[in-house]
Amino acid sequence: MNFRFQNLLGAPYRGGNAIISGDSLLISPIGNRVSITDLTKSQTQTLPCQTSSNIARIAASPDARFLVAVDDNSRLLFINLRRRAVLHRMSFKKPVSALAFSPDGSLVAVGVGKLVQIWRSPGFKKEFFPFQLVRTFADCEGAVTSLDWSPDSDYLLAGSRTWRVCGVYTISRNGSIFVWNCMGGDGGSGGFGKEVSEPPSPGTPEQRAGGNSDDNVGEEGEMELSKKKNSFDQTPAKLTACDYHRGLDLVVAGFSNGVFGLYQMPDFVCIHLLSISKEKITTAAFNRLGNWLSFGCAKLGQLLVWEWRSESYVLKQQGHYFDVNCLAYSPDSQLLATGADDNKIKVWTVSSGFCFVTFSEHTNAVTALHFMPSNNCLLSASLDGTVRAWDLFRYRNFRTFTTPSSRQFVSLASDQSGEVICAGTLDSFEIFVWSMKTGRLLDVLSGHEGPVHGLMFSPSNAILASSSWDKTVRLWDVFEGKGAVETFPHTHDVLTSVYRPDGKQLACSTLDGQIHFWDPLDGVLMYSIEGRRDIAGGRLMTDRRSAANSSSGKFFTSLCYSADGSYILAGGNSKYICMYDVSDQVLLRRFQITNNLSLDGVLDFLNSKNMTESGPLDLIDDDNSDEDEGISKQTRGKLGYDLPGSIPNRGRPVIRTKCLRIAPTGRSWAAATTEGVLIYSIDDSFVFDPTDLDIDVTPEAVDTALSEDQYQRALLLSLRLNEDFLIKKCILAVQPADIPAVASSVPFRYLQRLLEAFSDLMENCPHLEFILRWCQELCKTHGQSIQQNSRSLLPALRSLQKAITRLHQDLADTWNRNDRMMTPCFTNLRRHSLFTSLENEIRRKRYARAKLALPLGGWRIVSLASDRHKLQQRRWTSKSAGFVSSSAKATSSAVI
Repeated sequence: MNFRFQNLLGAPYRGGNAIISGDSLLISPIGNRVSITDLTKSQTQTLPCQTSSNIARIAASPDARFLVAVDDNSRLLFINLRRRAVLHRMSFKKPVSALAFSPDGSLVAVGVGKLVQIWRSPGFKKEFFPFQLVRTFADCEGAVTSLDWSPDSDYLLAGSRTWRVCGVYTISRNGSIFVWNCMGGDGGSGGFGKEVSEPPSPGTPEQRAGGNSDDNVGEEGEMELSKKKNSFDQTPAKLTACDYHRGLDLVVAGFSNGVFGLYQMPDFVCIHLLSISKEKITTAAFNRLGNWLSFGCAKLGQLLVWEWRSESYVLKQQGHYFDVNCLAYSPDSQLLATGADDNKIKVWTVSSGFCFVTFSEHTNAVTALHFMPSNNCLLSASLDGTVRAWDLFRYRNFRTFTTPSSRQFVSLASDQSGEVICAGTLDSFEIFVWSMKTGRLLDVLSGHEGPVHGLMFSPSNAILASSSWDKTVRLWDVFEGKGAVETFPHTHDVLTSVYRPDGKQLACSTLDGQIHFWDPLDGVLMYSIEGRRDIAGGRLMTDRRSAANSSSGKFFTSLCYSADGSYILAGGNSKYICMYDVSDQVLLRRFQITNNLSLDGVLDFLNSKNMTESGPLDLIDDDNSDEDEGISKQTRGKLGYDLPGSIPNRGRPVIRTKCLRIAPTGRSWAAATTEGVLIYSIDDSFVFDPTDLDIDVTPEAVDTALSEDQYQRALLLSLRLNEDFLIKKCILAVQPADIPAVASSVPFRYLQRLLEAFSDLMENCPHLEFILRWCQELCKTHGQSIQQNSRSLLPALRSLQKAITRLHQDLADTWNRNDRMMTPCFTNLRRHSLFTSLENEIRRKRYARAKLALPLGGWRIVSLASDRHKLQQRRWTSKSAGFVSSSAKATSSAVI
């Protein structure tokens, strides 16, 4: 039951600035979480740590070890990226608008209002207060908008709304770019190239104490425009994102109309001018080499990485525009399908977190999804009145199920054989039955007096259970066509129903917050669980009552049994997901899906300081309209205005859980929430375990184990250290006879790392047969595990396959080029082998004497037998294709 947060799907980007750390690590904020995407391995993971509200700015250290994230409440988290853990926390008094690490990683510059603060970056050592304020600059006349360090970390460039800067490119909101130079009093160039002492800063005590300084220090140089200003010609669009690459002298600019441009400076030559979407681009950034560009659109949830030289996409991901309504796991637990109010269906790979196909044929909200047992077909129901079947091999809609008159479907089910499809309606309160093979409408089940929001076939027989808002649960024999077999009455509206995996129990959730468990065979109510107090929590800003006294949201809208039926998950319009033990009817655990205060319904008690005569302060829109289009408003706060019924709540999304699904393997489960699709797992491979490293796990311990011929221990220690050179050293040190034993002792969680090491050794190591023997033994030992987790191991397996294929091709090419040269060598080898076999034959026959004569014409062997044997002579003549043997008789006067 030790489920932990693993990943967040359905929302690649929600606002803030996305950055590319190093060459291939894309870091993007998702609400109050941070997602990390490895562009080379095509994998994405979301850090388990959370901020108090939506993240506004992030910055990564140059070595990609640390990450600084600041949210809308000006609270900072200092995160260790490799261990996915929060090291330090700090708060600022004013909103943070800019953030930047120095190139050497020792300092962090923070723009707090009109101030620029320089903090010393903490390291791994323990300190009482790790953040130390080094300097404070208060020279800006407006709010700081951007920060940039010099390559030697000695100078910092800060840009504000009203401050003039020197020796840089500046881009204004109206789409104009300027080139500035700082000219000294004598006409010479000053600023960056001149060695002067640091100017006095009013915010630093030690600078105020010292009064002596150079006369020229701190004086503002005369600013002049060295070149005529250039315009992007995107009127009336405004600039919303930009970035500059110092090495290539390139500028990328994104605008509010979804257009971005790439320009070569200082000549202002347009290299590319393309459109991503019709919504504004909220982030744009270069990678370290400058060949990749990352773009983000907060309103669409779109995240792109584009290679501008080849004009190709490295990454193209987009989440759902609205909240996710339904989920469905594939039978092998490798795929996850999501449907939302944006009329789209997306299929995600659970191991990598990537969406690989999107279906958009529906014209209204998708309300239900169901995977067929074959794992290659997906069913979807929508409010547009259709049920569609999707082929996951060809990625197309191969069948559409309709009704004589238009209906709105809200539930979907299929029998175990996959021959019958059933869908419940919202308006006519009927259940329609189709044939999967022919697509023909077989039957219409009538009897309910309210919307049918729950449908499920029994796993043990062909009985269909349906739940409705008419306070009943009905059982139907679909194949016999006898109508309702039995009816289970309730005192309140039934919201959903679900069968236990063995088919011997049926769970129903009602509007009064109770979960009723029925015996479907005997029609007897077994027991009930009172869950009103368990799911209660969170007060909306518009609520007149406290969370304890409010009746809204105190019921479950989604239920899901575990694979063995021992516990059940329940979620609803609350920030909690409850896990109950079915046999004892007790609460095992309660998951809080988010701590994001930017969402409504997270706080249990509202702050009385924010209450006024006109209502809560959060409901009063006092933002400057000019900032709404700027960089400071890049979060998802305005997105909720488009949601129905959300205007009285100022567009703030309300936290809730719409759907819950447990994977067929039972090792993970998914929840469709306002934040996105949350994945919880008990698999240890996704969670860092600090007990895996102790004081004895050192490189010296690896060398000691190798010296004592303990290859198994040495390899495991190197894998725990995750040092590449140690892993390869231990692999090459193993004796060939010990490879099967060592390969069988490797745990599965280290298998991917081992395969990556083999792919590198195949290209750089001369011991090819040795590495192939390793690969063969690993496949023999872990073949079943590799097949079950093929999607998670796919990048490593592909790298190994490419290395082996490339090696095979190189050997084939080498043989073809040296075929003529090697033919005489093999001819001599064949002669030598033939002579050896003939000599052995002579010895076996025990001839008296044997001598070898090598005349010029070829091989000649003469043997003298005893007096009772004849003298035999064999002459072997060499030809181009082989050897021809001839025998002749000789007299006793032959050569001896």
